[in-house]
Amino acid sequence: MFTISRVETFSQDIKKSRFVAIAAPVSTEQAAKDFLREHSDPTANHNCWAWRMGQNYRFNDDGEPSGTAGKPILQAIDGQQIDNVVVLVIRWFGGILLGSGGLIRAYGGTAASCLREAEKTEVFDLIGFSLDCDFSDHALLKARLSAVENLSLTREEFLADHVAMSGMMPVEARDRLAQLVTDITRGKRAIKFDE
Repeated sequence: MFTISRVETFSQDIKKSRFVAIAAPVSTEQAAKDFLREHSDPTANHNCWAWRMGQNYRFNDDGEPSGTAGKPILQAIDGQQIDNVVVLVIRWFGGILLGSGGLIRAYGGTAASCLREAEKTEVFDLIGFSLDCDFSDHALLKARLSAVENLSLTREEFLADHVAMSGMMPVEARDRLAQLVTDITRGKRAIKFDE
């Protein structure tokens, strides 16, 4: 699964109607709503949109015939396996009716072209972890944890008799890290994962 790195735009004219897509990375429903409020154009005939954040998704046809705008935008998002994104497609009507099939192709195609051109980054399912270790194991353990891609150490606290660490890591690295901690600490310590 991927998300886009920054706001991306794409525009095209189809039978005298102007279509402009604006896509942005978002992580909350409120961020998507704020983006739509800020970027919708009140002078346009239609401001159609869709967003997806994991299992949370919404779409809106904004006055176009039902199923001809918002749903094709969402299908463009899903077709490119993009998550944590909002896409707004603005239409200025040019006087020629496109019909249902034409609208579906225009909205879906404009959104898909915008997303295709966007710079993407891979999205990882993350899980929180915490770990206590002896001072003698700390340097090696920290070095090995730093080598894990997309792992972030957010807390490192030196206490009287041990070091407490915590952070976020990709879910798929869970078993590998549990084994790593057991090996380095010779079975004395175990990593704990947030559920």
